[in-house]
Amino acid sequence: MQITFIGGGNMAAAIIGGLVREGGHQIRVIERTEARCAQLRSEYGVEASTAQPEAFGPDEVVVLAVKPQQLKEVCVELAPRLQGALTVSIAAGVRVAALSRWLGSERIVRVMPNTPAMVGKGISGVYAPPGVSVADAASAADVMRAVGEVVALAEEGGIDDITCVSGSGPAYVFYFMEAMIAAAKQAGFDPMTARKLVVGTFEGAVALAAATDTEVGTLRANVTSKGGTTERAIARFDAEGVREAIVAGAMDCRDRSMEMGETLSRD
Repeated sequence: MQITFIGGGNMAAAIIGGLVREGGHQIRVIERTEARCAQLRSEYGVEASTAQPEAFGPDEVVVLAVKPQQLKEVCVELAPRLQGALTVSIAAGVRVAALSRWLGSERIVRVMPNTPAMVGKGISGVYAPPGVSVADAASAADVMRAVGEVVALAEEGGIDDITCVSGSGPAYVFYFMEAMIAAAKQAGFDPMTARKLVVGTFEGAVALAAATDTEVGTLRANVTSKGGTTERAIARFDAEGVREAIVAGAMDCRDRSMEMGETLSRD
């Protein structure tokens, strides 16, 4: 597959790294700064340039990996060069309709990745509009499978839905980890040991959940002996409304994603 990344930031680099490890792809990056181009060439062995190509091929996949606020300007610059290439946007918020207007193309797929892609453990939502071919949707999904799992979304609104779960979800996990590390320190552990204990606990819990079809609520209950230590902790979480706050926060995240989509997709 021939793939060009417009933008070479952290998420683009994560995907590029996965594709390079997978092998069999021709990859180039268009990045604004020569220093970043040099870094990408050195680290991944890919072609990188500050200059836009004269034209893209119809069999090429063009990945838009710039900040949402920069997307309109980038798309207007790309439009006369695109020549029918498949465009995959990993930028948050901007709707397909806006991308189509700016690019003069309907061959567009939207993707919502997440940061664990940086270690090959990402999960991405992929939305292909009805006019996009099965082959194009598969190509976009294949790009993202290089860094993790893929979930197909039936509606574009699914991008907002998945943003509040997996897109922003790593931040929720890190937030909880921060609290557990603070608790470990308060219990008397040094910072390095506190971090090791918490990271190891999350790794083990996730591995256990992934290894079984048992509901996570049941897995939690299996650790929670009646009248025991874990029950006391869970009782405090319930009393403080921790579960409800997490759900409400995720819904706030979804609402913000929808607001941003409206704002960023205006002409």
